[in-house]
Amino acid sequence: MILTGTGLKATILCLLAWAGLAAGDRVYIHPFHLLFYPKSSCILMEKSIAERPKESTFTPVPVQAKSSPVNEAALYEQLVLAAEQLTTEDRQRATQVAMMANFLGLRLYKALSEVGSTASGITLSPTAVFGTLASLYLGAWDTTASELQALLGVPMQDQGCTSRLDGHKVLSALKAIQGLLVAQGEASGQARLLLSTVVGMFTVPGLHLKRSFMLGLAPFAPVIFPRSLDLSTDPNHAAEKINTFLKAVTGWKIGGPLAGVRPGSTLLFNTYVHFQGRMKGFSLLAGPQKFWVDNSTAVSVPMMSGSGTFQHWSNPQSNFSAIHVPMGKSATLLLIQPHGASNLDQIMCLAFHHDFLVKMNKNLSSRAMHLTFPQLELRASYDLQEVLTGTKLSALLGTEVNLDRISDTSLRVGEVRNSLLFELKADDGKQPVVSTRQPSMPEALEVTLNSPFLFAIYEKEADALHFLGRVDNPLSAV
Repeated sequence: MILTGTGLKATILCLLAWAGLAAGDRVYIHPFHLLFYPKSSCILMEKSIAERPKESTFTPVPVQAKSSPVNEAALYEQLVLAAEQLTTEDRQRATQVAMMANFLGLRLYKALSEVGSTASGITLSPTAVFGTLASLYLGAWDTTASELQALLGVPMQDQGCTSRLDGHKVLSALKAIQGLLVAQGEASGQARLLLSTVVGMFTVPGLHLKRSFMLGLAPFAPVIFPRSLDLSTDPNHAAEKINTFLKAVTGWKIGGPLAGVRPGSTLLFNTYVHFQGRMKGFSLLAGPQKFWVDNSTAVSVPMMSGSGTFQHWSNPQSNFSAIHVPMGKSATLLLIQPHGASNLDQIMCLAFHHDFLVKMNKNLSSRAMHLTFPQLELRASYDLQEVLTGTKLSALLGTEVNLDRISDTSLRVGEVRNSLLFELKADDGKQPVVSTRQPSMPEALEVTLNSPFLFAIYEKEADALHFLGRVDNPLSAV
């Protein structure tokens, strides 16, 4: 990426970059026909609407009912198997959906940074956010479906069925994207990457949900917990019950537990994600190391280090550099480090932009390095209804949405929450992540990330951004 300066110029570039996102966030010049309904399906759908067949429904069991714990090893195996069975057309769909998810994720990351405090950092999963909204699109009808489709990145050219996204194809493509991330770890001899997605649908007692909708969610979230409880008598107590239930079935320490339920809510739609990556060839340093939160404040945190030849990008005019750390055949940890006392907000605007990866990848160079950075255990939780407020789309997930494909009963959505647990740790093994420095190699560059920085998890085959993050203090819950 070629920039023209810092300070005021960087600020102007930042504003122009985000303005480009705001102006073009709903239009893509890309062949999305593989994700649309074919004409044959549209004919069948129109017949079924006219005949209005009675769909099979069920009522969720109480939240206190006994539930089996989430088996993350089984979820991992499902994703690996899905990746192994991908056809050429499946991979094309995955690339299309990844582009849409990247664009939406970058847009909502900006919105999240504006509505929330950055005191401890921000972590977001573009694929999880996109999956949550695509799940609601699967259950939406009429104007709500059209608006959600536009938000996902493909505005309807007309009201015809053949210009509508097939939600099942979109969610299946998301499963392919997830599978491509975790499957290549073992294939390349890297440490295993874990990625688990769980959906919790919490309803008022007696509400009937459609089985077809629940089955349709399976590609994105193979574990779904539809549960019922009283959401109105004591909203705070209802939130406590949900938090207790989640911890019991997952064991995850998810950030930002639910604090309360909006009055009058009949449905809460929550997505929970757990990612765990181990950095092969990186060892945990003996004892905590200093991480400078600001110029005068340091905290002691666990750090890991490793040596090797890494892909590196730097431009003095941009005031930051980026390092590609391989996590597998096609998965990369991207570390973005400011130069000196550069403004991380400005750098975030420039680096977390849809053109950045393309431009940076054209100017990578290999460099022998000894790299040190914090071991991470980050938690994040945000209500997408609040995040969308910053994008002038606050009513899109409001109480008056049409979700007739989820239930025949008119639903009042009280919350659409995404929560995640992101873990990045040193590997237990001793093998190097890349070829280690030989006597003939140049002196290794010492790189230590001991002050606020940005990171991303990127998978090259689908061109998917799985996580975007800002670390201001590794010890703080995000």
